[in-house]
Amino acid sequence: MTFAVARTRDEAHLYLDLHPCACGSVDTTWDRGLVSVEGAPANRYFGTCAACGAPREYLFGLPERPVPPAGYPTFGGPEPSELLDAGQWLWVADLTAGNVPVDDAAEAHRTLSVAAAAVEEVVKFIPPGGEEVPDDGFWSHRGKQVRAAEPGRFRLDRLLIVRDTYRDLAGRHA
Repeated sequence: MTFAVARTRDEAHLYLDLHPCACGSVDTTWDRGLVSVEGAPANRYFGTCAACGAPREYLFGLPERPVPPAGYPTFGGPEPSELLDAGQWLWVADLTAGNVPVDDAAEAHRTLSVAAAAVEEVVKFIPPGGEEVPDDGFWSHRGKQVRAAEPGRFRLDRLLIVRDTYRDLAGRHA
């Protein structure tokens, strides 16, 4: 049995935040443990929904090689995500960058760092020598919607400008 790989804890937690309980709440305190499912190792995230009390569980595959933390956040290594598609990553970047606090420099730095890292995850979907995210970089409903709304945003040149802008703004709040 194979599971989509969560390359890092940060990526797993973002995925969990984007997948609420059936009641709509994302308020779950997650525990984690390594398990074997049909002989395959997996990371098991489990908890109880704080809103309705429902048990929640997700199983993620392990990365081929551990990804050492490289600052906050560390979503993954050089390969594209298996959990979120390119459109979802750009949606996360947009949502995050749209909520930068103006009165808390440390939180502004943290928020803009997440936005920059999310755009960097979109870039990972572009094959070497490519100029844009290919069709197979979009598989979720939300990801396809984001792409359909503005397909030009998935061009490498535009993504690099946005990523670098978020990095520069984060640096101003460091």
